[in-house]
Amino acid sequence: MIAEPTLEGNRPTHAHLGAHPEDHIVTKYTPQELADTLKNGLLSFPVTSFDAQLQFDEENYRKHLAWQASFPVAGLFAAGGTGEGFSLTPDESARVVRAAVEEVGALVPVLASAGGSTAQAIGNAQAAEAAGADGILLLPPYLTEADQGGLIDHVGAICESTSLGVIIYNRANAIYKDTTVATLADRHENLIGFKDGVGDLEHDARVYAKLGDRLFYLGGLPTAETFALPLLQLGMSTYSSAMYNFVPQFALDFYQDVRNNDRVAVNKKLNDFVIPYLDIRDRVKGYSVSIVKGGLDAIGRSAGGVRPPLQNLAPEDLADLTALIATLS
Repeated sequence: MIAEPTLEGNRPTHAHLGAHPEDHIVTKYTPQELADTLKNGLLSFPVTSFDAQLQFDEENYRKHLAWQASFPVAGLFAAGGTGEGFSLTPDESARVVRAAVEEVGALVPVLASAGGSTAQAIGNAQAAEAAGADGILLLPPYLTEADQGGLIDHVGAICESTSLGVIIYNRANAIYKDTTVATLADRHENLIGFKDGVGDLEHDARVYAKLGDRLFYLGGLPTAETFALPLLQLGMSTYSSAMYNFVPQFALDFYQDVRNNDRVAVNKKLNDFVIPYLDIRDRVKGYSVSIVKGGLDAIGRSAGGVRPPLQNLAPEDLADLTALIATLS
């Protein structure tokens, strides 16, 4: 069982939010303040809790968020990829974001995801702002291919629809050239970040060389710990850790080793835990999300199963993961 921390030594600067947000002050950041906060700490995407009927389990979700926020994480992204945002309806997504803001928004920045069509992404962004979220991660548009002019119009429409800081996600059918990112950054002051989910080193180098400190940069490849050290050299000072959901202290220690450029410590953690974890993750397509919920099952903090088209870990895979996590105790 993973040891639980206390709040002592954490960095909260406001009172904790409970179930009644009207009794509290919600943390707010300007886009630049948000970027400055996020770029210097570990980020994570909490899973979305589901009940036995795969409906949103808000009570359990709040418990998970409270535990996550009790560690010094720099930002939590509600209803994101690890949170199965792609399987949530717009109303569900808004409810998940609002619950996150109410529960932990005074302790840590809460960001929401926006995706789908341009109109849907605008709706997601505006609902998130209304719920009190601190920023937006803009996911790739749904299904269709898009070239740079269309991506500029798409991102521009979302940036203009909200006052929140926006992070673009370079992945799938939304591959942003360095010149495109520069155009967007010139036009939209609230564009604050570039998240990479592809791992094209030349592309990342071009973006960072052209934009420099105008944006902050975060790694977004599956199990981002694997790539964290080399990407740090390309200006990516942080990344999103899915395993933070169930081994938060290990994830924080790994991040600190990366920021310290401690190759010996990073390689040891890769060999002892991360690479065996990858071996389990790679057994079935979609396990990059399922294995995170499996990790929570393994430590006795279940968040329910995953929604189709994902599938839960097979019993033997969960047993292997449980044994692996036990090695950290």
